[in-house]
Amino acid sequence: MDTTAATSTEEISHKPVHPFLFTILILPMGVSVGFVSVTLGYLLSEAGVSVEKIAALVGATLLPHIFKFIWAPLVDTTLSFKKWYLMASIISSVGIIATGIFPLNASSLPILTLIVLASQFAITFLCMATEGLMAYDVPLALKGRAGGFFQAGNLGGVGVGGGIGLFLAQRLSAPWMVSASLGLICLACCLALFFFKDPKITIKEEQLSKTYENLFKDVWNTIKTKSGLLALMLCFLTLGTGAAGNLWASIAKDWHVSADTVALVTGIASGLISAVGCMIGGYICDRMNSRNAYLLFGLLAAAAAAGLGYAPRTEMMFIIGTSFYAMTTGLCYAGFTAFVLEAIGKGAAATKYNIFAALSNSPIYLMTYVVGIAYTHLGAKGMLNTEAAFAVGAVLLFIVVQKIMYRNKVKVKLGM
Repeated sequence: MDTTAATSTEEISHKPVHPFLFTILILPMGVSVGFVSVTLGYLLSEAGVSVEKIAALVGATLLPHIFKFIWAPLVDTTLSFKKWYLMASIISSVGIIATGIFPLNASSLPILTLIVLASQFAITFLCMATEGLMAYDVPLALKGRAGGFFQAGNLGGVGVGGGIGLFLAQRLSAPWMVSASLGLICLACCLALFFFKDPKITIKEEQLSKTYENLFKDVWNTIKTKSGLLALMLCFLTLGTGAAGNLWASIAKDWHVSADTVALVTGIASGLISAVGCMIGGYICDRMNSRNAYLLFGLLAAAAAAGLGYAPRTEMMFIIGTSFYAMTTGLCYAGFTAFVLEAIGKGAAATKYNIFAALSNSPIYLMTYVVGIAYTHLGAKGMLNTEAAFAVGAVLLFIVVQKIMYRNKVKVKLGM
């Protein structure tokens, strides 16, 4: 059974939806992360909680996304993409609302971490459904643009959850009002589903056992190729993670930045700038090799981090530095989505995408924790240089491995 054919009578026969709808569908992912990393991060820092502990809480937003490939086959083999999205949206929105109920201090960190983990577990299903719709609806020539809009919603959502969240937290009397507002915004994203038709997933059969057999064959046929192996390697590398951006709100005091400036620059403005970066990155990836584009974007992000590390400790330099960093993060996220969409094709789209996405969250989780520790021991400059060094090392490693593969004509297309 050919589950990855480019043209099939079983594929979507209607005109593809506008890619902006993927921005809306993935928005809750960014909102939930932005609320924790920016809004809660700033408020916890003001309450005297250490940056290292805040980094651990922020890292908890990523933990379910590292292992989500384990339950991703459920989305490909059971309910429709739209039904999975709706259920996940309701559960994750309730989780976001619940986050604002407890006091924001060190003693509440265990329960806050559990709520964040549960909410993000639900978010993983929302992401899978969105990715499945994107893989089936978007033609190959537009994968870059679709990936750009998709990641624009993801990173733009961080601006909504972080910037608007912190802005409201400074003006509303209780944190639950902030979390309730953001939770309802996320739930409203379900309205975008009305513009989609559920595709017929090409691996599905009447017998569930046969469906899973098709799924495993499709996954293997994707990852055993040279393109698949190189894409897998890119997912493990520590570049383009945007890890330092998760801690801007917690370390902004080093640049003597006010709360309102933090809310604007690391929240709303950062989300918009990174969204623009995503769209530019997607446009570029449709016009050059997406893997090479991703490496280039990763080096730009490293330069942005190092540049801010050596910049004067003023509010203006913080605004300029974090804005450029946000732009490069958007480029990297768009590049990642583009090369993954090209590698997976259709078939078991949710499963395949989330194998790559789960692996890519490992270095993001690692670097968020690493830069948190680096800040504790080396300060802001050392933290930013640490992230830049990891990124440059990752690019060099990939180039060396790729050259060795080509020089020795390594046979990477393995047999079953």
